Amino acid sequence: MTSRLLSLSFAALFALLLSGCGYNQFQTLDEQTKSAWSEVLNQYQRRADLVPNIVATVKGEAAFEQDTLTKVIEARAKATSIQVTPETLNDPAAFSKFQAAQGELGSALSRLMVVSERYPDLKANQGFRDLRVQLEGTENRITVARNRYIQTVQEYNVLARSFPNNLTAMMFGYKVKPSFTVANEAQISTPPVVDFNKK
Repeated sequence: MTSRLLSLSFAALFALLLSGCGYNQFQTLDEQTKSAWSEVLNQYQRRADLVPNIVATVKGEAAFEQDTLTKVIEARAKATSIQVTPETLNDPAAFSKFQAAQGELGSALSRLMVVSERYPDLKANQGFRDLRVQLEGTENRITVARNRYIQTVQEYNVLARSFPNNLTAMMFGYKVKPSFTVANEAQISTPPVVDFNKK
């Protein structure tokens, strides 16, 4: 009877220690991070699914720059070829590779939209206009999903680095998760050159 009471007391003390050291909070934030990441992937997939329709519509414009179209097709192929697993969240190199591929696709689509402004027939095409609106909406959803993911990762990482929760993180293997970063950070930090004398 005494050994049973001792083991129950030990289990209660262990549970109290786990809850007091952030273990349950790690579980909650880890799941929230995975959920937010799933939404990011969902929106990236939505964008990738729009690309074939946009490409098909643009191909109808006979004189459209093939180089721009080819870059979009290649960027989509690269972005969709990367296998994303739950481990991607804990692997900074894989996460960075995925982020770079999505960035390339976003840039290629942006260039395509800019170039399409030079084609009045394409701009007048109702199908293309609808696809453009869908793409803009998807880009907005991607931004919202990424921001939610960044916020949950920040909460998780603060927990993982704060004492005494960092001891729990070390004991149970909760590593700091990578977050989205700006790919062209150096370029953004450089002020733009404005020359009013150019024509």
